[in-house]
Amino acid sequence: MTSTPENQGTTAVRSAGLRDVTLRDGLQLTGKNLSTAAKVATVRRLLELGVPEIELGSMARADLVPTMANTLEVVAELIPAELEHCWIWVATPGHVAKAAAAGVRNFQYCLSATDAHNQANIGRSTDASLEALPQAVEYAQGVDGRIQLCIATSFTCPFEGQVPVERVLAIANDPRAEGTCDIVICDTLGQAHPAQVTELVSRVRDETPGRRIVYHGHDTWGLGVANTLAAIDAGADLVDGALGGLGGCPFAPGASGNTASEDILFATRPGWLTPDTFAGIVELGEQVLGDLGESSRSKAAQGARSKAEAFEWVIRA
Repeated sequence: MTSTPENQGTTAVRSAGLRDVTLRDGLQLTGKNLSTAAKVATVRRLLELGVPEIELGSMARADLVPTMANTLEVVAELIPAELEHCWIWVATPGHVAKAAAAGVRNFQYCLSATDAHNQANIGRSTDASLEALPQAVEYAQGVDGRIQLCIATSFTCPFEGQVPVERVLAIANDPRAEGTCDIVICDTLGQAHPAQVTELVSRVRDETPGRRIVYHGHDTWGLGVANTLAAIDAGADLVDGALGGLGGCPFAPGASGNTASEDILFATRPGWLTPDTFAGIVELGEQVLGDLGESSRSKAAQGARSKAEAFEWVIRA
């Protein structure tokens, strides 16, 4: 689907879907959690507004990431048609088995490009995570599910610094990843710049098995939207964002918020986005961040509340 002049106002660009990750990555550094009811309502409102995919939680240990403790309670409240659009973060075959038993069918299997971050985040080496991946794929396929290969710290690592492109390509081409449906390229620290994103996404597209490419960016250094657009132009099919730019990794010093979903949508203008649906996204973000006591980092959300009322994307309320 390409944007049209009516809703874009500029030359049409290559399109990509949005996956909103507010309820997983977005909540990892917040001081408060959302109730099960609030999370369920957020999922349903995002789907109602037109957001095609959602990351709704994680199987991470609740003592390490307390805001993920009610993930399976959220899953239990959703119907299969809703869960078709939702992804759960997993890091072990056991995570997949437990989530599958609860009704999950879309799994994001995460490991890091560097051993140092994988040890901090998951408690094992990158190779050990890869060694366990075939069992995770088998469990996912056993319930007719889908499983993604998610590579954290694809650009930089807080402990090892710059990550060579060849390291990411080696993981992407590892035969133990056979059966994964997507590959998620993560700028975990938000330190990449557009030329780096273009190079890595292009090479993953051209030099690794054919899978849908997902780009997961952070806005730590102010290039979240620019990097997301570079990823789309280079071949990304899906891009991640969080309401209000919430998020960050508790095991990656220096990581801050995700690229804001509002900013990505305003920049990419998918066919389903209208001024009214954009207003709904902004209002949902304001509600979620208000419940959490967090401030929005979204420039587009701030613009939507400006006094420039002649601009159709400004909320007139």
